[in-house]
Amino acid sequence: MERNESAPPPLLVVDGANVVGSVPDGWWRDRRGAAERLRDALVPLAERGLPELPGPLEVVLVVEGAARGVSGLPEVRVVAASGSGDDRIVELVRQADAEHPGRPCLVVTADRELRTRVGALGAAVTGPRTVRP
Repeated sequence: MERNESAPPPLLVVDGANVVGSVPDGWWRDRRGAAERLRDALVPLAERGLPELPGPLEVVLVVEGAARGVSGLPEVRVVAASGSGDDRIVELVRQADAEHPGRPCLVVTADRELRTRVGALGAAVTGPRTVRP
């Protein structure tokens, strides 16, 4: 599929708390460190993309709670939710569609309610295994 050069790249939004919490690897002892490791694992996806969403991508990692201090990288924008991470993800999907209707958007989460909410806005959804290191 040919991409319009003036259109923004497809958007990948990652539910940080959900993806980090999907594997019982001790993440609860260092939530910030776990979020930083996830952020770092997302870097190659910005250029490479995913099978269901070819790159380059705009990658956004949404963090909340103790992980809010995680900084972004040139390849991965980190958005700290002041309240509910799910609500912030819905806002990001809604904003992306308002600014660029029809822009491909993929949300990574296993949260059923969030999957329903972003799906109703036109975003595709996939599970944490898609991006887990």
